[in-house]
Amino acid sequence: MLFLPAAALCCLCSALAAMATQLLQEDLTWRRVGERVSFSCRGTQQCNTYVFWYQKRDTETFTMILDINRNDGEIDKSYNHPQKDDFSAVNKQNGWELQIQSVKLNHSATYYCSCYKDVPHSGLYWIFGSGTKLFVGEQVVKPVVSVYPAAPRAHLEGKSSLLCLASAMFPPLVRFSWKRRKENGPLEELPPAEGEQLELRESGRTAAILLLRQQESSTYKYHCYVQHEGGQVEAPTEQEVPAPAAVFPPEREPADLLALQQADWSFQSQCRVKLLCLLYTVLIVKSLVFCCGIVLLMIIRNKGPSTNCTHAD
Repeated sequence: MLFLPAAALCCLCSALAAMATQLLQEDLTWRRVGERVSFSCRGTQQCNTYVFWYQKRDTETFTMILDINRNDGEIDKSYNHPQKDDFSAVNKQNGWELQIQSVKLNHSATYYCSCYKDVPHSGLYWIFGSGTKLFVGEQVVKPVVSVYPAAPRAHLEGKSSLLCLASAMFPPLVRFSWKRRKENGPLEELPPAEGEQLELRESGRTAAILLLRQQESSTYKYHCYVQHEGGQVEAPTEQEVPAPAAVFPPEREPADLLALQQADWSFQSQCRVKLLCLLYTVLIVKSLVFCCGIVLLMIIRNKGPSTNCTHAD
């Protein structure tokens, strides 16, 4: 049996600790001109004293707005942001948040929080949130949602797949969720272990591809839900996973089929190609990582065991 030296174990643990932490930004935000908005940043209890906020417009780079002392809400605006006087801090249940008292059209941007995290034996690491995008000044339009099989099972190594498409919405940000029903039973949440979701974004629409690991004899039917700034929208029909030999989606009523062909077939084809490319890319990356791991273990074994764990200053 091969054993990693203590130094390698220390570095590995530090890297895993840095990757396992993340600031959470879950808001989907739209406001009319003149309204108030605040941006949450969960997980800051793992940070050092200060939380930093950045603004990024589509055609610009990241610009720092200010930092907030998470202990008392004190603000430092010394970063010369042109809109710094429009921002303040507000104390909410999850801690201090960034706030705009009266939004303007030029506040439309994505806002990111970040902070330093102290990782034992390794020093300080930057960690970031995923960003909250603010849309200002247009009417909210709920998405049109449809769901159907995404690809034949023969191309997915026996797995089933469903595609949920959200289109024609504003703002364009959505969040997908799934529920299932067994025969005539009640709706239930989809267990995380039974499905994996991939998202594809394109101008004006977003698709979620659900890869299912269900048994061949399963009789579940699936419902797709889309959370949007205008509220939650459910796909008008439930979808049953096709049989193993099925290649094409189940037959539909003529009116439904016509609408689907006009709005979705082009995007469905693109999603199938992207899905297959993504699956093959993941397999290639896994193979490369495995090979690199074997080479690293051989090098470590040839150098002999080490018991010293050193750290950079």
